[in-house]
Parts: sequence; C-alpha cells; structure tokens
Amino acid sequence: MADEEEDPTFPEENEEIGGGAEGEQGQRKRLFSEELRCMMYGFGDDQNPYTESVDILEDLVIKFITEMTHKAMSMGRHGRIHVEDIVFLVRKDPQKFARVKDLLTMNEELKQARKAFDEASYGS
Repeated sequence: MADEEEDPTFPEENEEIGGGAEGEQGQRKRLFSEELRCMMYGFGDDQNPYTESVDILEDLVIKFITEMTHKAMSMGRHGRIHVEDIVFLVRKDPQKFARVKDLLTMNEELKQARKAFDEASYGS
C-alpha cells in the first residue's frame, strides 16, 4: 500500500483545492483564454493579443469569480449559491447591477420564447 500510484483517470481529485487549475509543470490550465482573446479584440485590441495580456486578464477573471463565489456561499444557505445572492453582492455597483438585471431579464425572455416555440411545435 505504500507504493500506491495516483489514479490518472481522475486528475481533478488530485489537484489542490486552492491551487486553481495547475498543470504538471506549474503551468495553469487556461479556461477562458480563447473567449478573452475574442473579447479583447472586440474592445479594440489586436486580433492576436499578447499571451501575457490574456494570462493576466484571465488571472483577474478567475480571482473575481472565486471571490464572488466565496462571498455568495457565505451568505444565505451555506453551500448553495442562488441568483439573489449574486444580485445582493453587486447591488452597490450600478454597472454590474444593471448588467445582471439585463441578463436575468434576457434569460426570462428566452425561456418564454422557447416555451412558446415548443408549444407551437407540439401543438400543430
């Protein structure tokens, strides 16, 4: 039992909790790099922005998501995050609050449109 090897089929179980998505040689697994490159280009950056710029931006995004998740989990019911928790956290930032409200409204409109489409498809 002393010579147990790590099971390679479940690599996520072997990662440290706070370490993020670290690779074998300390390289971080980039989760949002392609999306961030497209967003940077959309906001006026070069079509192929510097990798270092994308990496820094991704670190900031992951840090923001992690902090918001921890804050949201500490509120309300522990261990569960609800939409209301996120709305409560961004309520004092007018831009974030407005964006969250827009996204929630758009989500509801899409749900209603899908429902109407499904009813029309199955009804005929």
